[in-house]
Amino acid sequence: MKISFYKNSTLGFCRKIVGIDLGTTNSVMAVMQGGSATIISNAEGGRTTPSVVAYTVTKKALVGELAQRQSQTNVQNTFYSSKRFIGQLKDGTVTIPLVLYGVVASDKNRRYDFFSSNLGRNVAPEEVSAEILRKLARDASAYLGEKVETIVVTVPAYFNEAQRQATKDAGIIAGLKVERVINEPTAAAMAWGLTDTKKYQEGYMLIFDLGGGTFDVSVMDYRDDTFEVLGTSGDVALGGDDFDQVINNWIGEILFRDYQVSEAANLVKLSREFLEDEKSKISKRYDLEIERLRSMQHIIIVAIKVKIDLSTLEEVIFME
Repeated sequence: MKISFYKNSTLGFCRKIVGIDLGTTNSVMAVMQGGSATIISNAEGGRTTPSVVAYTVTKKALVGELAQRQSQTNVQNTFYSSKRFIGQLKDGTVTIPLVLYGVVASDKNRRYDFFSSNLGRNVAPEEVSAEILRKLARDASAYLGEKVETIVVTVPAYFNEAQRQATKDAGIIAGLKVERVINEPTAAAMAWGLTDTKKYQEGYMLIFDLGGGTFDVSVMDYRDDTFEVLGTSGDVALGGDDFDQVINNWIGEILFRDYQVSEAANLVKLSREFLEDEKSKISKRYDLEIERLRSMQHIIIVAIKVKIDLSTLEEVIFME
């Protein structure tokens, strides 16, 4: 795949095209302003938007932080990590991530759907992604002062044609035109400024992209204002989501060993927000003392203290 661009041209900038990183756990949007990319904050003021969609009893769709906040009380109708299912065939060849909502066979084809009890029907991963794209486009429109109708979306380099088309379909469902789908390692190289020949030489590049749910490695060749992907590989089941699950299981073992709290009692399924928050803290402080854990169902509060340091956490994760 080759991508060409023009440094001294306004081609593509005569109309507002918003770039969207539709991530497994979080999504980001940006626009070109004054010749450089500017991150657009969402309506809540955040630079990233959780890739979470929830449907209420009134059938209203909540997206981002609003959906994430009510996830523990609306488990079966809160959908996350939908990117791992989009465009995937239900043929037993894909490792299904551990999620708390219902994953079912599609009514229309051999692909995955999610069941929403509040809607009373199945929801396709494309619909979930469409809700996220719709919110991002709406927030971008408010920021820019004009309606956003065209977007560029990034996808993992190893996405096959069905997955890429499903991503485009999500844009269509959201009422948007997907101008182009760009491989994430390519977008990362461009965003990092590797096209600046004053700082970097043209030639071969090895790009690692570790995200919330996927891991990409791509070998690229950049010369004459053109990116060419020479080879790529990836793991659809390796990312922050998986680190969270390892941490969850490890803490569960501690609870069972030291406090006789059984996993069977469903008391160690920590909320995604809790795991992400604690993981973020330990990355900055190198050690952490967890003082309180509680169940997803609010059945019980377990008052304990678990001492964790970064080296121990890395050992637990990489042993998996």
